[in-house]
Amino acid sequence: MHPPAIGLGTFRLQGQAAIDSVRTGLELGYRHVDTAQIYGNEAEVGQAIAESNVPRSDLYLTTKVWTDRLAADRVAPSLEESLRKLRTDRVDLALIHWPSPGDALPVAEYLPALLRAREQGLTRAIGVSNFTIAHLTQAIDAVGADAIATLQIEIHPFLQNRKVVAFAQAHGIHLTAYMSLAYGRVLTDPTIVAIAQRHGATPAQVALAWGMQQGYAVIPSSTRRENLASNLKAVDLHLSDDDLAAIATLDRGERLANPDFSPHWD
Repeated sequence: MHPPAIGLGTFRLQGQAAIDSVRTGLELGYRHVDTAQIYGNEAEVGQAIAESNVPRSDLYLTTKVWTDRLAADRVAPSLEESLRKLRTDRVDLALIHWPSPGDALPVAEYLPALLRAREQGLTRAIGVSNFTIAHLTQAIDAVGADAIATLQIEIHPFLQNRKVVAFAQAHGIHLTAYMSLAYGRVLTDPTIVAIAQRHGATPAQVALAWGMQQGYAVIPSSTRRENLASNLKAVDLHLSDDDLAAIATLDRGERLANPDFSPHWD
């Protein structure tokens, strides 16, 4: 039940911009939508889906449980609130958005609670986001690797996160890459631009195709119709071994999502 290869991210999209982006994305053919409780846009995402003519059964919908709702008795109620906002009876994937800040709560408390929410029918699958190898190890101990549908982490050409990726893959855990375009920084990178020119593609398409060719799901966001349409075409771009080798050299550990409550990264 891991997510489709490309989806529509909604991070930082608020109000009408969120509604318009999701509505346009669904019109263009996106069928995987990623939101979160902390984004403050679940109601807008739900409205856009409800007003579209896309059957709910055709969609893969992800949300994420925020850090102040990780107590065992709060996880499921928080998801029920998300479902009301999203106007659906279940999501396809529910993630723990971040490990408990400072590990105030152990993974063994909140991840089994998320598994129970799955058993209650609130979500079809569960997973984790922003987990380190240490947190993933605890997650596997708590619910088993087979129960973890994806690990969603920051991955782009400048932060390839190889240690965590290798650990997840060794345990059969699928990966979802967020910030694939590094806030647009990949768009001007000379190596990416050169590869894009060789393929008659955009730099964004190259970065997204690179992620998908590693086996990751990617969830780029945009408010512009042409960018949404262009990003979706990245599924048809095939990079050569030489292209992949060139992008492999761009890794410089440039982490962009690093709030003060972040875990100790690998």
